[in-house]
Amino acid sequence: MIIGEGPGQNEDEQGIPFVGKAGQLLDKILTSVQLNPDRDVYICNVVKCRPPGNRVPTDEEMNSCKSYLLEQIRLVNPSIILLTGATAVRAITGDKRGITKIRGTWTEWEGRWVMPIFHPAYLLRNQSREPGSPKWLMWQDIQKVKQKLLDISSSV
Repeated sequence: MIIGEGPGQNEDEQGIPFVGKAGQLLDKILTSVQLNPDRDVYICNVVKCRPPGNRVPTDEEMNSCKSYLLEQIRLVNPSIILLTGATAVRAITGDKRGITKIRGTWTEWEGRWVMPIFHPAYLLRNQSREPGSPKWLMWQDIQKVKQKLLDISSSV
């Protein structure tokens, strides 16, 4: 499962998360480790409608949508949840640290493996692929995700 912040304009219009440029990049990232975005991953958002001016959702807005999000998690029952960006991390775990400090680290939450990752929109704004750059770090993170999936499937 991948949890984003909230819908952008394209997502709000289509009612589907991650369909814009960030979603296209996310699909490429998933495909790079042989994950089919349509078959292998359930994608959703912390808030279900676009905040005015596409601003970061308030705590009140996130709390209003939390029971819906928790029900999505319960129904999908993922073994791994990727949290794209600081807002998703804060909404699920309550951790308020910056995404650059915690991305790529595994924690357990409610019996599931959770990893904060950079939001694909952030990667679109940071094009470098040099070692240490956001795109390079995302490549490291998605490799960890693929390995964790392999570890989980081999232990079942």
